[in-house]
Amino acid sequence: MGKLKNKLNKMALAVKTAVLNKRGEGYVDSGVKILIAVVIGALLLAGLYALFNTTILPTVTTKIEGLFNYMPTHVNIDHETIGLPKDSTV
Repeated sequence: MGKLKNKLNKMALAVKTAVLNKRGEGYVDSGVKILIAVVIGALLLAGLYALFNTTILPTVTTKIEGLFNYMPTHVNIDHETIGLPKDSTV
């Protein structure tokens, strides 16, 4: 009987200490911090998504298309360099 009473007293003391403790964080505080972090992360991702779709990707696409669509309009051929007589036509 003494062991049971001792155990119950220890449990009661632990509960009383936990209830009176004013320095710890509660579940609500942690939940609010996590929620704020998730919202800020979502806003950052949305901002990056908008930036890439409106500014960066169109610019990169235009530059890459410009590289692949390169076609010289005029080519100077030096007859002497390629070993042809000056009066020949190419």
